[in-house]
Amino acid sequence: MSSGEFLSVEPQELRFPFELKKQISCSLQLLNKSDNHVAFKVKTTNPKKYCVRPNTGVVSPRSTCDVTVTMQAQSEAPPDAQCKDKFLLQSVIASAAATGKDINPDMFNKESGNLIDECKLRVVYAPPPRPPSPVREGSEEGSSPRASSSDNGNFNASDISGARALISKLMEEKSLAVQQSNKLRQELELLRREGTKSSGGIPFLYVAIVGLLGVLFGYLLRKT
Repeated sequence: MSSGEFLSVEPQELRFPFELKKQISCSLQLLNKSDNHVAFKVKTTNPKKYCVRPNTGVVSPRSTCDVTVTMQAQSEAPPDAQCKDKFLLQSVIASAAATGKDINPDMFNKESGNLIDECKLRVVYAPPPRPPSPVREGSEEGSSPRASSSDNGNFNASDISGARALISKLMEEKSLAVQQSNKLRQELELLRREGTKSSGGIPFLYVAIVGLLGVLFGYLLRKT
């Protein structure tokens, strides 16, 4: 921070990230650490090239004021990226009731006997920000790993072997259940005939076996 007698300035230089055919702005902050109202004026050696807002004003005691400096779009780059432009900040004690409208050129005239503080600022051209470089697919740290053979629909040998064993076991259980079902059907038919001959009705055992067959068929459906 450049400290004058009346105002402190931050930063100490005007830094522009230079780009052709593009307006570029940077900011200054004026700090009044005193208990007086301070009037200021910003001047430059190249007024056609820069726009300063505000270029004059009054900073209240213990307060700040932001100044924006805009460089007009340039069609040519300066040799060796060096800039000879300069800025001058002038400040002077003002009355407590002073506003921006009360500022006049006589306030910054040394011949009038006013105590004028001056702070010189230089202009620096900085390289423009670089665009982000493209990142190759898969090279970025933390990126998702490539899909494994099982993720993209291909199965390994152990998966196939396990599936075959499970299918074989289910087929054996189904075959055994079918055999038991056929045997129960034969016994049921025999019991039905004997019951019809003896009592002319359906015995309780026949009903129980029918229920058992229903449970068995339900089990087969779930298995298949």
